[in-house]
Amino acid sequence: MKYNKIIFALGMAAVVLTAGSCKKEKFNINSNPDDVTDVSVTPSVLLPGALQATCYAVDCNWWWMGWWMGHGARSGSFQSLNEEETYAFTNDFHVGDVWNALYANANNYNIMINKANALGAGTYEAIGRIMKSHNMALLVDVYNNIPYSDAFKGTASSTPKYDKGVDVYNAIFNDLDAAITLLNNAAATEPSKNPDIATADFVFAGNTTRWKQFANTLRLRMLVHLHNGVTTTTVASGVNVATQMSKITADGFLMEGQSAHIQPGFTGTKPAPYYRLFVTNEAGTGSQRDFLRASEYAIEYYKFDGDPRINRFYVSPNGTTAGQTGIPFGTPSGAGVPTGAQLSTVRGPGLIPGGAASRAWILTSVESLFLQAEARHRGFLTSGPTADVLLTRAIRESFVWLGLTTTDADNYISFNAGYPDVDITAPSIVAGQPGGGIYTILSQKWFALNTIAPFEVWSDYRRSDIRYGIAATYDAGPTLSVDPNRTATSIPRRLFYPQNEYNYNAANVSAEGSINVFSGKVFWDLN
Repeated sequence: MKYNKIIFALGMAAVVLTAGSCKKEKFNINSNPDDVTDVSVTPSVLLPGALQATCYAVDCNWWWMGWWMGHGARSGSFQSLNEEETYAFTNDFHVGDVWNALYANANNYNIMINKANALGAGTYEAIGRIMKSHNMALLVDVYNNIPYSDAFKGTASSTPKYDKGVDVYNAIFNDLDAAITLLNNAAATEPSKNPDIATADFVFAGNTTRWKQFANTLRLRMLVHLHNGVTTTTVASGVNVATQMSKITADGFLMEGQSAHIQPGFTGTKPAPYYRLFVTNEAGTGSQRDFLRASEYAIEYYKFDGDPRINRFYVSPNGTTAGQTGIPFGTPSGAGVPTGAQLSTVRGPGLIPGGAASRAWILTSVESLFLQAEARHRGFLTSGPTADVLLTRAIRESFVWLGLTTTDADNYISFNAGYPDVDITAPSIVAGQPGGGIYTILSQKWFALNTIAPFEVWSDYRRSDIRYGIAATYDAGPTLSVDPNRTATSIPRRLFYPQNEYNYNAANVSAEGSINVFSGKVFWDLN
């Protein structure tokens, strides 16, 4: 029973601890997990805290993945972080950030689904199904086979079995189908049956069309993950892509200006998640991640392309583009190594445009447009704008999302004409580097999703094996400029299962066999 009690308790904690920006009465509930079925725990109570917990999990918990993807590094004035920098980590590597956080949050959504179903509150139930699906898809993308069908049964299944990753994907698709059916049901989504939905739904204020677009975009993200390769395409088996694409509703995807954001009232005393973790908390006592700095790889690459987004992701020590300075990932700390004050920070105004009162994000319009561009180029999205048009729109939306303009974006595209990292029609210009097409789309996605969705960039890396840019590969083994303790020659392709699973769910997790994080892959990773 320990497995489910741990998850259950964490799920309730997510509701209580993220309640700072909401009216206190919405979260005045007993945190004892045995009391979660009390009538006071209604969908309108659960949803605000659950959404904030999702934002925290998306916005704050993947900084180490940003390091692996070449966007960030550690200040030379801080000691080395061996697990992140050498890739020599244990079963509990960031388990709280990933496994625990996503399962706990999914459990809250599962409780909300059951509560809403009993009340006939179709909008709440649909949102719960979509958001639970969002979290479970991320878990598959990190661990492959995971507990799913037995994971939320409480004492009825205290040692939940592991379902195959592809089976979880298909189960998620079914849950998205159920959510769409509910959102299309006028009776189920009637406001009187979904009390307080306009205020409890921090993302879309109960707008069912937007939630269908979110579901469509999530489905597309999962289908894109199945497609491997750059110049040719290999598709993972076990999912009928054509069938799933046929279920994309006429509402379409999240488009320009339609990101899944929340801003429930973040202020200096109740700051947005990213600001709170990377700038300063509500007490003004500073950052918990003050060692995070810009990667030399990213800084030089943004500069090489004349990309003004560099000043939206990073803050230069002297306030100029020329002054943007990074450090090679894994550089040992010590004398002569650039210190924090000499390096660009990862607190750029594009990520926190309103300071402490900035939005928090879950799934952005930027990512949605890149997903559409890739799906169109690979040919399984068969209608709508062409891939090159969608790519241009994605780049423009990236600039706008970060506080720049479409004119800035167009100038950037024009400046880089003929270079395949920006120009989808450009030929290869470096030996071993592909020409445009998928390479361009994924390269631009790397530029655009810096810090915003490092887990998605990691998925792109695994299924394409692209090393972006003209610099040395950011996942190379030991060199003079990186941690000499690093013996791995590539980035891990998955994470270990948590130690608690081996302690309390030993038979099921052990049946998954010995895990190798470098050669063991999630089901869709065919490279």
